Amino acid sequence: MKDDEQKGPAEMYAVWVEVQVRPGKLRQFMTAIEENARRSVADEPGCYFFDVIELDRQEQRFAFYEIYRDRSAFAEEHRSTPHYAAWRSTAGEVIVPGTHVNTEGVRLFGATAVTGHETM
Repeated sequence: MKDDEQKGPAEMYAVWVEVQVRPGKLRQFMTAIEENARRSVADEPGCYFFDVIELDRQEQRFAFYEIYRDRSAFAEEHRSTPHYAAWRSTAGEVIVPGTHVNTEGVRLFGATAVTGHETM
């Protein structure tokens, strides 16, 4: 697949991470993940999108949704940055052990908007 200047890269790497935050650690978690997300998008040319989604406020369950240029932009470039190291350090303090679930995948095809409908 080739990149399309108007639609973006042909191959993208998506990461979906679910976590549960320890009681009393929500503020520390939010500060750390916001910094990681902000720095990822601002400083890494291969990071296109990074969002945090609240899954269940009462149980303090969250997901991160990230899109990278390709697998190496996430696995090598992102994971070697100082802000990722800072996030990993904080995550050990704020995430309930055993609740960090990573799902990763490569984009296989894209949808194109046509008069308000998506076609493939």
